[in-house]
Amino acid sequence: MKTLTIQLPDSINEHDVLMQLAGVLFEKGILSSGQATEMVGISKAEFLESIGRYGISIFGETPEDIENL
Repeated sequence: MKTLTIQLPDSINEHDVLMQLAGVLFEKGILSSGQATEMVGISKAEFLESIGRYGISIFGETPEDIENL
């Protein structure tokens, strides 16, 4: 895996940034769930259980898609 170094203000939670980035890349199909969990440094179960808090669906449906069912 490649390494990317960014500078964040101390007030920013690094875990939240990693989750959001991994979640978006997972949602777009760029990363698998396994790659996303490796990027964040958590288990696959923890990633799949918590990614919804960041507005990412593990089912590929947006909130608008669900409302329109």
